[in-house]
Amino acid sequence: MSVPSTQLMTSAKMGIYEPNHQFLMWSESFKNDSQHTSGSTIVEADFKLDNGTEDALHDMLVASKNFEQEANGPSEKVLRRLAQNREAARKSRLRKKAYLEQLETSRIKLAQLEQELGRARQGLCMGGISGDFSVGLSGTINSGVATFGMEYGHWVEVQNQQVRELKAALQARVSDIELQILVENGMNHYDKLFRMKTIAAQSDVFYILSGMWKTPAERFYMWIGGFRPSEILKVLSPQLDPLTEEQHIAVHNLQQTSQQAEDALVQGMNKLQQTIAEILISDASGAFGVANYMGQMATAMDQLNVLVKFVKQADNLRQQTLQLMYHQILNTRQAARGLLVLGDYFQRLRALSSLWAAHSCEPAKILR
Repeated sequence: MSVPSTQLMTSAKMGIYEPNHQFLMWSESFKNDSQHTSGSTIVEADFKLDNGTEDALHDMLVASKNFEQEANGPSEKVLRRLAQNREAARKSRLRKKAYLEQLETSRIKLAQLEQELGRARQGLCMGGISGDFSVGLSGTINSGVATFGMEYGHWVEVQNQQVRELKAALQARVSDIELQILVENGMNHYDKLFRMKTIAAQSDVFYILSGMWKTPAERFYMWIGGFRPSEILKVLSPQLDPLTEEQHIAVHNLQQTSQQAEDALVQGMNKLQQTIAEILISDASGAFGVANYMGQMATAMDQLNVLVKFVKQADNLRQQTLQLMYHQILNTRQAARGLLVLGDYFQRLRALSSLWAAHSCEPAKILR
């Protein structure tokens, strides 16, 4: 059945129209959806952009603040850490100092104990009683005497070192200037000993006079708390040759002068002993009571104080004799040789004491 052309045309128009109309409807709908979607997307993008901008600005502000702090100086945290480090270093130094002081104190105490043990051993081996005059009736140790004992032990060590240096210098034939320095050091060392003894005598003069700070062989040659100057000159003179005629005369005159001064001090000591004895026996029966007894003791104590002056005068004589000998009579090399001989002489006396102590401690000797 054929369709009329008019209908076909109408249908064609409708076919064309309907799709176009549908397209327009879809386009309008898509447009509306697009506009709605685009608006939402734009708002969301704007929102995200605002948050990102804030983060970026915050990072920039923090970086700027750090830069400003670095430019102006270290931060408070860095300064606090530096202060803590300095305080820790200071405390560490204080701990180290306290530790070293403790070690030195322990060393001194150990040296004192070794010295006291040595004296006790020597006294026991020799069959006698080695009295320690640094200990009183109460058993307490005189601090001045204990200090001197430790200082003297160190003094002996330094003297031994000086003897070795002098021996090496003389063997190497060093210059007179170098020898002069060694001589001055040796003389200053003896001056130090005399000052130490003066202080110790004021604490306990009997300790210095007894010679308990020396070895037994040295005590055998003791004279008022030390060596006798005239005897030392007799020991030194043969070891200093060759001496000129003038030097021989000067040494002889010095020896005579020292002998006269020694005799005067001995007479003074004898007179003091007699005076103290007379004071103590003036009321031996006790007839005048306790008050008179105490007065006697006080007077005797005053006289004992004179002993300190005698020790000081004896050390002054020793000091002056050495100074005249080494500074005015001998030349530099002779003075160095003399100090070497003198130091070696005292070393040999100490060695002799050690040998005697060992000999006395043999079982056969003890059984006798």
